Amino acid sequence: MPKKILFTPSYFYRFDEKQWRNQQPYPPYATILAASYLRHAGFDVQLFDSNLKNSPEEIKEVLHNYKPDYVVVFDDSFNYLSKMCLTIMRDACFELIKYSKDASCTVLVNSSDASDHADLYLKKGADIVIKGEGELTLHELLTTNCSSLTTCLGIVYLENNIVITNAKRAVLTNLDMLPQPAWDLVDVNAYKQIWMNAHKKFSLNIATTRGCPFKCNWCAKPIYGNRYNSRSPKAVVQELKLLINKFEATHFWVCDDIFGLKPGWVEEFSLLLKKENLHPKFKIQCRADLLLKENTIQHLVAAGLDEVWMGAESGSQQVLDAMEKGTQVKQIYDATKLLKKYGVKVCFFLQYGYLGETKVDIDKTLQMVKELMPHDIGISVSYPLPGTGFYEKVKEQLQSKQNWTDSDDLAMMYQATYSKKFYKHLHRHTHTIFKKQKGIYYLKNIFIEPTITNVQKIKSVVKLPYHWISEKLSEHKLKSLQ
Repeated sequence: MPKKILFTPSYFYRFDEKQWRNQQPYPPYATILAASYLRHAGFDVQLFDSNLKNSPEEIKEVLHNYKPDYVVVFDDSFNYLSKMCLTIMRDACFELIKYSKDASCTVLVNSSDASDHADLYLKKGADIVIKGEGELTLHELLTTNCSSLTTCLGIVYLENNIVITNAKRAVLTNLDMLPQPAWDLVDVNAYKQIWMNAHKKFSLNIATTRGCPFKCNWCAKPIYGNRYNSRSPKAVVQELKLLINKFEATHFWVCDDIFGLKPGWVEEFSLLLKKENLHPKFKIQCRADLLLKENTIQHLVAAGLDEVWMGAESGSQQVLDAMEKGTQVKQIYDATKLLKKYGVKVCFFLQYGYLGETKVDIDKTLQMVKELMPHDIGISVSYPLPGTGFYEKVKEQLQSKQNWTDSDDLAMMYQATYSKKFYKHLHRHTHTIFKKQKGIYYLKNIFIEPTITNVQKIKSVVKLPYHWISEKLSEHKLKSLQ
């Protein structure tokens, strides 16, 4: 009889109030991919999908009924929410480990946080922490019944209460050797209902690559590292075909760190979608310097590109250089204008509080938002993650709080140019300016293209006086906090 493996991520959307309000949950992609790989190897697998659960305690019923030999906490490392290493999710994972050990299961953990803090997870009862990519390591451990600890690459374990860290395992380069994720293990309709009720559309997630070759000094890559490997366009299109035909998804978040970096990939992808008569819409993450060629944008749009989240970070070249971002402010402007020309929604990730940032730098970021008018913005303060050059620069300043509690925490965890209160208010101030600029933009468009005005745009225009007053009051507050 094959060994039974219960897979679970450790992210709970309901524990993160901001994300739960957004009502945009995605299934744990990396988790069901690992489950599929082990199932193809002959193991009996099941999934406890923590994403939509109310409490870690709910795993107890599954443990009782399924009686697994192993519980594998395998976080969705494609989801930035998991990569943020939030303490509320860490505590939830510790509960999952406890209940699993109470059920006499061997517990293995693979996540960004466990890769960075393996000792914490081992002390809470985990038998083995898998660092980096998990599929091949997990397969080796389970086929040997976890008897090969001394020779297995990529793991951390306790021996006589001493933490033993084995050498790294090489990253997987042939991603097509992995089967399609085990979508049958997910209650996809539960996700669909949330999306349809809140947004009147259904979006699913898909990954086409692993890793990122760029070396921004604040960006941690504990799972896939600095390598960049791609699935074939054919494999991705076949998965999309399944998700569109079986679940009627119309929109997809391509959850790669960097999408479409491999030369010729997007063009082939676009042609295969056309051949299969598939017309999905996509949201991707990318860099400004990769979005400057008109033919690249044309192929992306032909494939279904709807929205780009660009790692803009700052409107100050001084800050971008300090981050070792490798991009130019001019490239942000040029890429935004080119994408907008083809009707693509351009969204910015913005980051405040990096070492050396001044009020002049902040004003340049605000000015960039005003001038380029992105479709949406996501704002954070710089977040020190272990393994980064940035972390090494500020680690002596870190106190007991070294992780955010949830994704809306946004606490400054080291001494930046201004106070924590300043950055908290700057976050709100930027959103106020953004909303005001949107109102102005929609007001102009009412007269230019009145036929495409909708209720949301009218509301934005009606609120213009409020945002105008709020901005003035907010500016005064910021000055008092400097």
